[in-house]
Amino acid sequence: MGKPDTFSPERPIRVFLVDDHEVVRRGVQDLLDAEPDIDVVGDAGTADHALARGPALRPDVAVLDVRLPDGDGVSVCRELRSRMPGLGCLMLTSFDDDEALLDAIMAGAAGYVLKEIKGADLVTAVRTIASGRSMLDPATTTRLMSSLRGEDPEAAPEEDALAGLSPREREILGLIGEGLTNRQIGKRLYLSEKTVKNHISRLLAKLGVERRIQAAVLATQAATPPGPGRRAALSRGPHHTAPASGPGLMSG
Repeated sequence: MGKPDTFSPERPIRVFLVDDHEVVRRGVQDLLDAEPDIDVVGDAGTADHALARGPALRPDVAVLDVRLPDGDGVSVCRELRSRMPGLGCLMLTSFDDDEALLDAIMAGAAGYVLKEIKGADLVTAVRTIASGRSMLDPATTTRLMSSLRGEDPEAAPEEDALAGLSPREREILGLIGEGLTNRQIGKRLYLSEKTVKNHISRLLAKLGVERRIQAAVLATQAATPPGPGRRAALSRGPHHTAPASGPGLMSG
């Protein structure tokens, strides 16, 4: 799904809302529909409803609650993006949850904000994500990664942690960093799903981590030199680059 260079009242940003609280959906819809360049094209209160309805609406941005009665917004984000690679997902949650943030990153979400966000900042976030940029802060992800590994943030660079991997393990780690599943990695590399799983188990052990999302964050960080360029490491796809400045949506 190609995105126009700019959105306008004639070609508004198409937004799909997913939240199990009707009051929240109505409030967000009223807020966004008040903007001339944004059009809420539909909503859903459950994961099943979102997956059944979302693709037909052809949204540019999906605003997703992290917790749903029959699943979670992170899984919905991952599935919707597998069907619509150009979709930008903004995770909206009441909880400041580090684990959910990392899961959202690996599902390809372009932003993660708390429901306490100001209305004007939410509008800005939707416009930013619709333009193909990311609201994710690399510094925050680095802090989370260090916390999960129990390490000092100033520890040795990620490349050192990857030095013990075989070429095949590095290749698989890179694909994990792109958000591919074991099955997708197997198809890409012409390997069985079981073989991929075995490779992943070994590389996780070598990296000293337990979860694939931890390994994937290491991969994205190691793939980008230190400095401003790290911002691109969290983007999902060729057009996702972090804005030079933003409304501070990761705070809270």
